[in-house]
Amino acid sequence: MIGKSNQRHPEMKQTGYQKSDYYRSLTRKMILTVIIVSFTPLILVGSIILYQFHVSYHEKVKAHLQELVLKHKQSIDNFLKEKLGDIRFLAETFSFDELKEASFLQDRMDLLQQSFGPVFVDMGVVNSRGLQVAYAGPFRLGEALYFEADWFKKAMKTRYFISDVFLGLRGLPHFIVAVKDNWNGDPWILRATIDFVAFNDLVKNIRIGETGFAYILNRDGKFQTKPFFDVAPKNEPYRDFLKIKEDDLKKVHIVERRDDSGNKMIYVASFLKDGDWLLVYQQNHRDAYLDLYKAIIVAVMIMVFGALGIVFSAFILSRRMVRRISMADEEKEMMDKQIIETGKLASIGKLAAGIAHEINNPVAIMVEEAGWIKDLLEEEEFRKSENLDEFERALNQIKTQGRRCKEITHKLLSFARKTDFRVQRTHINELIAELIALSEQRAKYAKITIHTDFQNDLPVTYVAQSEMQQVLLNLINNAIDAMENQGGELTISTRFEFEDSIIIIAVSDNGPGIPEANLSRIFEPFFTTKPVGKGTGLGLSICYGIIQKMGGRIEVKSSIDSGTSFYIRLPVQGPTEDSN
Repeated sequence: MIGKSNQRHPEMKQTGYQKSDYYRSLTRKMILTVIIVSFTPLILVGSIILYQFHVSYHEKVKAHLQELVLKHKQSIDNFLKEKLGDIRFLAETFSFDELKEASFLQDRMDLLQQSFGPVFVDMGVVNSRGLQVAYAGPFRLGEALYFEADWFKKAMKTRYFISDVFLGLRGLPHFIVAVKDNWNGDPWILRATIDFVAFNDLVKNIRIGETGFAYILNRDGKFQTKPFFDVAPKNEPYRDFLKIKEDDLKKVHIVERRDDSGNKMIYVASFLKDGDWLLVYQQNHRDAYLDLYKAIIVAVMIMVFGALGIVFSAFILSRRMVRRISMADEEKEMMDKQIIETGKLASIGKLAAGIAHEINNPVAIMVEEAGWIKDLLEEEEFRKSENLDEFERALNQIKTQGRRCKEITHKLLSFARKTDFRVQRTHINELIAELIALSEQRAKYAKITIHTDFQNDLPVTYVAQSEMQQVLLNLINNAIDAMENQGGELTISTRFEFEDSIIIIAVSDNGPGIPEANLSRIFEPFFTTKPVGKGTGLGLSICYGIIQKMGGRIEVKSSIDSGTSFYIRLPVQGPTEDSN
């Protein structure tokens, strides 16, 4: 056992300073191990969850923005088609002769504004030479000449046309929807101006977050609507900056780039008007993924607090475990010492038995010789001696003390030889009487009087006599130790409870008593109130274990300056196979 202890902790043989270093090193290793074991799954699981959430949230945001842009693309395209359809309806329903009448055209204009509001600003009929032959609207544009206008040149090349936003003759941003038709083989155009504010509101209302807004670009990269925020100027046209190819006019494109100010932006774009216009939604990257960043911050804070909790717990638990290991090591050292002391006591017991045996023989001879001398004194020549009475007194004293020595050595031999732990037929009263005989001399020197109160008809029980001797001798010695300085009385009593078939042994003294705070701990291993070197704290713990093993119970009652009483409640045991 000692060897195992030394193999387990070889450092225990070193100095106290080295032990302290060993325990500090052990604490650090345990803390590091707990942190690594706890942090590894925390970091792995946290990273995987955050990564999956990051990917999922990015896909969710992109899908939402794609749906948003696609929805507004359809709304804007439908708006343009509806306005173009209204003008187309007029061109196909009425003839050139009817529409070139200003009053008739004004009536059609009023009907459109009544149906759709001020979306249509004005209308005009333009002949093949670019001359506006009829006009309905708030501006003085009658007989305006559009022959050199860019929109007129493009409108003459196609049946239906929607222009880019431009200032034109009126000096205000607007765009034109136009329908070309023929009258008597000569082409003519019915055109209408769409209110820029109404059109711009369709795009301006596309807002998400604090920085998200939309705008429309033409093929040259020029703005067709007014951006909600001022857009930082680019070193290149916006359309080239976005680098979106017209590979799929129905597809929604997502681009993440840094602008000239260094801010990371997300751009979502889709083509309008058969690729002539580009609807662009722009938002700061951090604003678009603000909820993601907040979630990451919360997750990181939780992980940080969790990590701090792990470190704190690892520190506290490791210190507690190392403290318990230290206490266990100390207990092992004490047990090793107790084992050595037990070996010494066993050797001393054998030596005492040998000495008692050797003393017993001379004492027996002395007693026999004293008897022979007494027989000699019966002869007539000695009976006339003046010192005959003194001789007889001395011989009687020699015989008395010799018999006493013989009884003591006999009891000592008997106690030393009872070392087996087999259950045997035992008379508890006789067992206690033998122990009192061994202890009464020590009690006499300590000025302690031993009283007995035995029940005469106490039943015989079957117990291990050597273990029972150990328990009772320990309680008697503890009582003598407690009263050694001032003397006192020790009372040992026995009685039998018929109802429960229990033998009760009481060992009581009138010594200083045990403090109430210590009563709950006296049966704990290594707990002792004796001075250093006089007690190991194992006696009562061993007694408790022995009585428990016998199926009994040991209790204590004590009060300061009134004494202490131990009560052993032992069930009456029947014979077993070991006792036969």
